[in-house]
Amino acid sequence: MDILPIIAFAILLSIAMAIAWAIQRTTGLSGWIDTIWSVAVGIGGILAALLANGDTGRRTAAVLMIAAWALRLGGHIGWRTRGGGEDPRYAKLIEDWGGNASWRLFIFLQIQALAAFVLVLVIHLAGINASPFPRPADLLGLAVAIAALAGETVSDAQLAKFRRTPQAKTEICEAGLWRYSRHPNYFFECLFWCCWPLLAISSPLWTWLSLLAPILMYALLVHVSGIPPLEEHMLRSRGDKFRALQRRVNAFFPGPRKHDPAHQGKQP
Repeated sequence: MDILPIIAFAILLSIAMAIAWAIQRTTGLSGWIDTIWSVAVGIGGILAALLANGDTGRRTAAVLMIAAWALRLGGHIGWRTRGGGEDPRYAKLIEDWGGNASWRLFIFLQIQALAAFVLVLVIHLAGINASPFPRPADLLGLAVAIAALAGETVSDAQLAKFRRTPQAKTEICEAGLWRYSRHPNYFFECLFWCCWPLLAISSPLWTWLSLLAPILMYALLVHVSGIPPLEEHMLRSRGDKFRALQRRVNAFFPGPRKHDPAHQGKQP
């Protein structure tokens, strides 16, 4: 594995998140942070696959997969931000940081650049896999990626539709996939990154490092920057209604709804 492209990826991702920091400081809209992060991972992943020396078919598949992911996620967050929507997670962080918000946000975004680097590195591991494409694992990986992108697209569309209704001001979305997971978009986002080990793992033991992608994404979404701050915001804004939802619906993995006597007979 050539070390020079790896170093270049790290530098470019760090610069991208420095630009995201400057844009947030200028516009006051933190949604651009995740938009730029998504695009940066997409561009970095495409370059990581193109600069690899593995099987051409697998590299092509990797380019198409990460490009589709970046266009979908970056486009979705960018459109939402353009409409004036603010991300409550960043808003709360900036409020809590007070006068130190500027430099602490910069450090926080450089940590995000490090996470992006891990994801791009895993895509590179898939790109340097020289095994003939497609193997059964490759086909399974492509199926997982397609299912994940479709699921995340549907869940985001269902939430966007709910947010356009008058009920969105006081109620909580339980339509479609949101009936079975409080965060189905996060679940499918994590699922997407499960496809990369299927493409990357081959005979060299170090290709098992590709498992870092789904592990990292799961940890971030479930325990760090995804569910915890968002649910804290929902508890502040919806109170007992959201506590009741927590009793009825799984946080992450989609599953059967639980019985809640206090909710019996009410409309979901």
